[in-house]
Amino acid sequence: MLGVLSAFEEESHCIQSERSPKKTGISSYTLRYYDKAGLTPFVKRDKQGRRVFNDEDLDSLALIRCLKQTGMPLEDIRQFISWCADGDGTIDQRLAMFEEQRQAVEAQIHQSLLNLQKVNHKIDVYRRASQAGSEAAVDCDVLPLKTTAALLAEVADYETEHPLPE
Repeated sequence: MLGVLSAFEEESHCIQSERSPKKTGISSYTLRYYDKAGLTPFVKRDKQGRRVFNDEDLDSLALIRCLKQTGMPLEDIRQFISWCADGDGTIDQRLAMFEEQRQAVEAQIHQSLLNLQKVNHKIDVYRRASQAGSEAAVDCDVLPLKTTAALLAEVADYETEHPLPE
């Protein structure tokens, strides 16, 4: 990840920027934005000035997108990319950054699960109201709050029951 670009020399593994949105799911506009924000110093250009991505670059772009989607500020992503370019001497900083980001993602998951719990509760209330013919006929009991650990256990159970495609 964001390491040596030796595979860049193999033209068969490279894609030009106009074809990269199909491969990365990232629009050309976003790629230009990332470039201007200093997030893609590892990307090479061809003789016409078009960005050319190898497989490692695409993996790096996917990680940048992931970090952005988890709410990591661009400044922190830029710092991470700089640390990657600096090499193994920055492994501990990168580890600390990812551990901190994991905590932020877990907090987001916790909040999302609380929101899902409220939505599911309202679905239950409205199903019962629909069957009873009136919302007034339904007891809208108070929603019990769960701990972060209990909610994360539910996520783990969900992931076991619904594995992501590989």
